[in-house]
Amino acid sequence: MTQRPPLPPFTEASAAEKVQAAEDGWNSRDPARVALAYTPDSRWRNRDRFLQGRSAIEDFLTDKWNREHEYRLIKELWAHSGNRIAARFAYEWHDDNGQWYRSYGNENWEFDTDGLMARRIASINDMAIDPDQRLFHWPLGKRPADHAGLTELNL
Repeated sequence: MTQRPPLPPFTEASAAEKVQAAEDGWNSRDPARVALAYTPDSRWRNRDRFLQGRSAIEDFLTDKWNREHEYRLIKELWAHSGNRIAARFAYEWHDDNGQWYRSYGNENWEFDTDGLMARRIASINDMAIDPDQRLFHWPLGKRPADHAGLTELNL
């Protein structure tokens, strides 16, 4: 099995690195790539959906990014202990009708000894926004290092 450093137990620095890696992966909008960060039998709760396994995760993400256009995500470390990390996040996207949203959420993550996520519990709320209220303006893909994070954006 391939390891996904950093590995637990997490320090403040390694937990922040893990959160940044997750943000970068999700901003790729590549379901197959993102699914590799999870154990083969990973268990998820995403809003009101319950998933298990990489193929279910990949299918879920494929559907998500087919509906959520111009997706841009920022994650931030909230807390960590041992093999667990809590993160908060916000992402912006628009639907097929051009309505923009900012989605806010919290995630609780649990990792195996190889650094793969074995459990993900996500709570998310969507807020419709006008285009001039958007805050995430970088080109699609990885957030530039000089772009403000959630705290700096007062989110």
